Amino acid sequence: MGKNQLIDKSEEVVQEAEAKPEILPTPKKAVSSKKQVLNGVAHINVSYNNTLIAIGDNKGQIIAWSSSGLLGFKGSKKSTPYAANMVAKDVVEKSKKYNLTNIKIVVKGVGPGRESAIRGLAGTGLNILAIQDKTPVAHNGVRRPKPRRV
Repeated sequence: MGKNQLIDKSEEVVQEAEAKPEILPTPKKAVSSKKQVLNGVAHINVSYNNTLIAIGDNKGQIIAWSSSGLLGFKGSKKSTPYAANMVAKDVVEKSKKYNLTNIKIVVKGVGPGRESAIRGLAGTGLNILAIQDKTPVAHNGVRRPKPRRV
């Protein structure tokens, strides 16, 4: 009795499949409308070896980013002021498709490209609302090691 039921059900499924042509579910189209970001925040991370700039909206979601290594600078050329200026122009060009107009700049770190990156962002025609420095400063540091006993 169990075998007949299984065979009957499988035959019905095969007959139904033959009767109905296969209709694939249509894939849902992604929302193609780009979000409009009028006010953005540019995070500039400057080190002795590289310059990174990321532009995000007020919620913190990154819309464009760039670094001097991404642009093809290698070795000690990544930390130059010229490379930092080029990174700033590149990241603003990437963020133009979001209609970015106002920007707040947050700088972190010390390095040779610090001022040049800010000038690069200022020279692109964006309205700079504020410049903020978030460079970490150690207050006391770690404990010194004990003197060596010989």
